[in-house]
This record gives sequence, C-alpha cells and structure tokens, in this order.
Amino acid sequence: MRKLSLILLILIYKLGLVAQAPVSKGSSEILHHLKKLNTLGSVLYIAAHPDDENTRLLSYLANEKRFRTAYLSLTRGDGGQNLIGKEQAELLGLIRTQELLAARRVDGAEQLFTRANDFGYSKNPEETFSFWNKDSVLYDVVLAIRKFKPDVIICRFPTTGEGGHGHHTASAILALEAFDAAADPTKFPDQLKYTEVWQAKRILWNTFNFGTTNTTSPDQIKLDVGVYNSLLGKGYGEIAAESRSMHKSQGFGSAKQRGSNIEYFKFLKGEELKSDLFEGVNSTWGRINQTAAIQKTVDAIIKSFDMEFPAKSIAALTDLYKSIAALSEKEPYIQYWKKIKLNETEQLILWCSGLFLEATSADYMAIPGEDINITTQVVNRSSSDVKLKRVSFLNQWDTLPAMSLKQNELYTFKRKEKLSNSISYSNPYWLNEKHSSGRYTVKDMALIGKPENDGIAKVVFEISINDLTLSIERSIVYKSTDPVKGEVYRPLEIVPPVTINFSEKVIVYTHSPKKVIHLTLTAKANKASVTGKLKLNTHVGWAENIDKPEFIINNKGDEVIFNVELVADQKAESTVVSAEVEVDGKLYSNSIKRIEYDHIPYQFILSDAEIKLINADIKKGDLTIGYIPGAGDDVAACLKQIGYNVTILTDDLLLNEDLSKYSAIVTGVRAYNTNDRLQVHYNKLMEYIKAGGNLVVQYNTNNRIGPVVAKISPYPLTISRDRVTDELAKVSFVKNDHPALNFPNAITNADFDNWIQERGIYFANDLDKAYQPILEMNDPNEKTSNGSLIITPYGKGNFVYTGLAFFRELPAGVPGAYRLFVNLLSLPKNK
Repeated sequence: MRKLSLILLILIYKLGLVAQAPVSKGSSEILHHLKKLNTLGSVLYIAAHPDDENTRLLSYLANEKRFRTAYLSLTRGDGGQNLIGKEQAELLGLIRTQELLAARRVDGAEQLFTRANDFGYSKNPEETFSFWNKDSVLYDVVLAIRKFKPDVIICRFPTTGEGGHGHHTASAILALEAFDAAADPTKFPDQLKYTEVWQAKRILWNTFNFGTTNTTSPDQIKLDVGVYNSLLGKGYGEIAAESRSMHKSQGFGSAKQRGSNIEYFKFLKGEELKSDLFEGVNSTWGRINQTAAIQKTVDAIIKSFDMEFPAKSIAALTDLYKSIAALSEKEPYIQYWKKIKLNETEQLILWCSGLFLEATSADYMAIPGEDINITTQVVNRSSSDVKLKRVSFLNQWDTLPAMSLKQNELYTFKRKEKLSNSISYSNPYWLNEKHSSGRYTVKDMALIGKPENDGIAKVVFEISINDLTLSIERSIVYKSTDPVKGEVYRPLEIVPPVTINFSEKVIVYTHSPKKVIHLTLTAKANKASVTGKLKLNTHVGWAENIDKPEFIINNKGDEVIFNVELVADQKAESTVVSAEVEVDGKLYSNSIKRIEYDHIPYQFILSDAEIKLINADIKKGDLTIGYIPGAGDDVAACLKQIGYNVTILTDDLLLNEDLSKYSAIVTGVRAYNTNDRLQVHYNKLMEYIKAGGNLVVQYNTNNRIGPVVAKISPYPLTISRDRVTDELAKVSFVKNDHPALNFPNAITNADFDNWIQERGIYFANDLDKAYQPILEMNDPNEKTSNGSLIITPYGKGNFVYTGLAFFRELPAGVPGAYRLFVNLLSLPKNK
C-alpha cells in the first residue's frame, strides 16, 4: 500500500462521517470557516455521559471564539434508560454514541470518549471508581489531553457532589488529576511513544443552576453565550437546542432560546484569570514563530472573499496551503497545528471549488475476500483549473489517464475490486472483545478515545487544483433512494458470509426428568450461494438434536430456520449453548443485532452466537396476561417464554375488549410517561381491579423529561427519584406473610442473588395508608426505602406499583426475579 505522508503537497484527508451525505457549504459558512483559519486555540469540555455537555457553550466556543472544541464523555451512556426502543446496554451505548456525533455535527465541536462503561446510576465516586478502576480511566483522560492539547479545560461538574450522579463527580475528580498528570512525564510514560506531555493553561468548572441546585454566584467569571452569528443565521441558544435535541433516546428535545444567556465559571487550577477564560492564551498564528505572513495572508483572503463567487479565493488558498506545509515540524505543537490547519485549508479549497467527490458501493454489505462493485463520481462545479490525476480503489491505483475536469460535468467511474481476506468486520471497535461491567477492552492505543471506527474500505482521489496536488480520501458508502425519505446514505458493512441468530437470548426453564427445550435459530446469507452446516456446542448433561443441520442458501439475504431440540438429563445445569456454521471449510459464529433509526446512521453489532439456559424453580398457574406497552422492554416476551398466554393490549383492545378475561394486566416501563391515552382508560382499569383483576405497574418517572401523563393508582402516591443502585444491596421483607412473598413461590433472600446493574429505580413514596410496602432496601450509608414494591387491595383485586428493575432482570434470566414477578401476577382475589 502506498503511504502518502504529510509533506509539501500531499495530504490524506480522513472523512470521519462515514455514513453521511457529502458535505458542501454555502458562501456564508465558507466565510465562517475562513475566519477559523486565524485561530489556533483549543478547549476541552469534560463530563460523564451523553447529554451532560453544555451544547450552548460548546457551540459558542466552536463558532464564536472559533476554538477547536471537543467534548470528552467518559462513557457512552450504556447504563441508562431508552425512550425510543428496547435497546439496552451496548446497543443503547451505540445509539447514544451516534446521537453525540449527530449533536457535534450541529454545534461544531468534536467528540471523544474513554474506555469507561456506564454501568448504571451511581450515588458516589467511590462506587464509580470501584467499577471503573480509577487509574485506568485517568489513563484515558490523560491520553485525551495529551493528544488534543487543550489550552483550557472545562468541567461540567464539581468534585464536591452537587452534580448528584457518582459518575458526574468522578468526571471532575479525574479531570483535575489529569490536568497535572498530562504534564508529568512520569505519569503513564508509555503514552509518550505516541504523543507528548501537555500542560493546559487552566481548568475551570462551568457552574450550573439545575432545578433546586444553584451553584452559580455573582462573583464567578461570566460569559454571555446567547449572541447571534449572522453568518450561520442563528444564535447559539438556537444551535444548542438543535444539538441537544439529537439526544432522542433520552427524550431531550429542547426549545430554542434567543437573546442574552450567561454562563458562569469557577477557577479550579492553573494560571489564574480575571475575566476572560482564555487570558494568557495566544490563539493567533503568533504562537508559532515566523508565521506573521500566514496571518496576513488569511486576513487578505477573508477581506477579498467574494460571497457570490467563492472560487475566486482558490488561488490564494492553494498558496496558503503551500506556506503552511512548509512550516518546520521540530516542535510537537507546531506539528499539531500544522496538521489541523492543512486539513482546514484543504477543506476550504474543496468547498470554494464546489468539488464533489463520492464513492459508493452497489450493496450496503460486503464480505472479506469477495468482489465489491464501486462507483465513483466527480464534479468540478467551479471554473477553476482542476485535474483528476488518478484514483485508488482499495489501495489499487487506477490506470486511467489524467484529465482536466470540465466545469459542472459529472464524471462516473466504475470498478470491481476484491476486498482483502484479512479486512476487519466493521463491528464497533470497543465491542470486539469481552469487557467488564466497568470498562471496555481496547488495546490499540490509536483507537482509544475515538468515537467510532474509521472507514475501512476507501477510495483516494488524487487531484490537482492550481498546481496543488491533494489526495482526498472517501470512505465507501451505500446510497439508495427511498420514496419517502429521498436519497439515503448508510455505512458500508463488512460482515461474515453468514450470521446466526437464536430467537431468544435467554431461556428460563424448570428442571424435570428428561426436560426438553425447543430452540429456533436463523442463519442468514450475506452473499449468494452459501452451503454449510450448523453445529452446536453444549455441555455435560445436554444432548442435542438438530433437524437438518446441512443447508444451502441460494440468494443473498435469504434465511434458513433450524429447529433444535435440547434434552437435559439429571446432570444438566444452567449453561450457555453456542452455535457456529461451517462454510467452505471455515467456521463462523457471529450473531448480528441491527439498530435502525432515522436520526442516526444505521448501526449493527456482531457478537457471539449463543443462548443462556437458566434452570429456575418457578411455580406458576395457567394465567392469561394482558400487557400494555410502554417506552420499550422485553418483559412480555419473557412471560411468554415461561408459558403464559400474553396479549399486547392496544388502545383499541383497551377500549372495546372485556378485560375480565385477563388474570393480570401489566404496564410496560414508563407507560404512563409515554401513553397519554392511559388517562382515558383509567376508570376501566380501576373497574378491572375492583372486579378481581391484578394490575402491575412497572416503573415510571415523574420529572420534566418524563412527566406522568395519566393517573396511575386507586389511592394517592408519589413517584420519587429514590433508587437502590447496588444490585447486591440487602433486601428485607416487611410483610413476611404477604402472598407476594409466598404464593405460588416462597420468596427468600436467595431470590435476590445475581441481580444485575441495580435493585430498582423511581420508587414510590408519600404513600396513602391503604398501601402495603412489601420490601425494604437501601444503598450503603443511606436510609432505608420501602417504596420498591407496594400493593393495595382494591375491591376484589390488587394494584401493584414496583420500581424493581424487572425490565433488566427478566431478560437477563435472573431466577428470583421471575419467581417474584409470577407471584405479583398470581395475587389472590380479595373477599
């Protein structure tokens, strides 16, 4: 592979937005970016999660101050709740990663991460560091500072706990320690093979006024970020709202703010200041010796810029590019700014010329070692002298002769190339290896901190503009036309020739002699003409019977379904069964999970094809269950799996059906936050309970983001923010003789073993005396809460509200959670 180094006239431009349409800019935005050329300053904002960032401040710093601005989110938000679907854990983290990138495309900042995993709500930094390993995450924060080289660092949260979440406080603690450690060559010296020590000028805390917590004060440093940018046609309160509204999985759609808006800052460490965040920071070309001429050249380009004919600036920009490329690289910070300003100048040349360069594939999937059909298109939309010298398809230079690109003429080139057998699957890099609950496993130093994979399959266009040769990289994407959405881009997916998916992730079963479990697997061909054989890997005590394991799939995209019988003898225990298929002498064992939402590029995750078989002693009756969906969970599917007849209750069924046919009705998580029609059905649901039914309401929130939109209960209660985040927290029984703890399953402390992430969230409080608390629990050093599970008789039936995290525990196959949930469904009628 030919390596193009950063020398006088050659530069590889890395296109980060691999799933986005080609970016072009109008004249006002080009002028806006021209003005950035004379700014050599940078600022790093640090917090814990997607949505913690102050988008108003980020957009102001990136566009008004024109500083290189980045948000370092320590986690990808895996541990939160999901307002738009059922995805949890890594899948939710992938959604929130892409939502952050979408937000940054709006506000102009960049996005960075550490390897810390969001393991769920944490009440203090000590618990947080017990999961993360403080030094490991500090390593990543130091690396981010050394690589990004910020002049100023800003924390969203303080070290003193006012931010509430333990992750928030931990982010500030790490930022403060990293401020010093990044400048200390004895700290993490292995990083210095790849980067250099860096001392930021200062670190500050961006104080806040959230709800009842106001950490701002008149004596703090103030900055009005509510100004209007005439080149962008928006104020920063408007840009901020558009950016924040990209956090759709968290329900953070925001109203646009206009007019003055003051941000407050508290100095933490470093060089003190009086009023300006960037006091003492030379953010001009003057920070690099012998660059006065460059500063004057940029000033002249800005002054002479013709809004109607941007191409008039190309000659001056190509000369500027050559001047920047000629700068010495003796000092690391000169190398740093040289690379950045060459990238910016190159992009401005392309925008001014209106040059369109694109590489697309005939399909959105490609297989290592297989052919890929590539179409490239080139248009020179200016009168400038632009030549296409040659094109590299997957590192193979084309032999086409050089040609001058006529103005506004579309050139199309098609090639068939073979992907390398060793090319990596395009799985998110941080999910390629098993990881702990606290940190992802990423060993490649070059990947640590990156928000997503670089494009793997690429085309390089070598062009000449005014005798300046540039090598422009484009990741190959897939483009299609949707009759509703119009032109749609999606990433090119490098995938195995076949993937295997179990119909379930977990099967919970009750042991009996010769227990038989029926499984369904699906093998999907990602190319035509796939012949193979399915194999299962089982353990002692299990025998397998695969109906027709050999298969032939003729067409790409077709599937074959396997019916599998597993038989357990007396020695069989809970286990994990994995699957693989043999195709052309090679074994493939990947399952695929897809994420497809319109506000982010389509995503997928490859993981091991496996299923958990969990032996649980569950006694249950033959009940009929109605399920009212909420924001999204898999509880209904879990109930079906253990043998219940479950009907999803639509609005039409709730209106017109006789509910007495259901032994119990369950509402999905946040149903009363997301379905305002439940207010209409309140009286009917109460009458259902009175007649002898059981209504089990899973957790809801009660705040600005998730207000309760319908009346829930027969007697007054309040949904609080109380929670128990320690999944190992002791659980005490308040009413030992209550049927919820005894029928049909006798609940013991052992039923709270092996819970994941948390005990529960959004507990009830301010209870009417009619309610009977069933359990008590608390996190370490906190008062006991009795609102995790409350029950009241109402007529002949029972109303249940529970904040216990059944939506996590049942899909994870936790036996005790199943046993307790069955008891709630089985509460006996009242006399």
